[in-house]
Amino acid sequence: MCLALPCKVVELRSGDLALIDMAGMVKEISLALVDQVAVGDYVIVHVGYALTRLDPEEAEKTLSLFAALSEADSFGCLSSNFIVK
Repeated sequence: MCLALPCKVVELRSGDLALIDMAGMVKEISLALVDQVAVGDYVIVHVGYALTRLDPEEAEKTLSLFAALSEADSFGCLSSNFIVK
C-alpha cells in the first residue's frame, strides 16, 4: 500500500528542493515534478517527491481526518487486536 500525504511548504531551497512541515516534523523533499510552488502551498508528498499542489481547504480536511484517525487509534480501534476476523 502506498500513502501520499498533504504537507505544507515552509521553505524553498536551491534547485528543486523545499522543506515541508509534516505534522510538526520538517523534511526536505524534491519539487522536480511540480511547477510554481510557493512557501505556504500544500503539496501531496510520496517517497520524498511532491506530486501535485493541493487546495488549502482540501489539505486541511485531509489533515483533520488523519488527526481523527490518530485520536481513534489511541483507544486501540485501529490495532490488529481490534480487527474482527
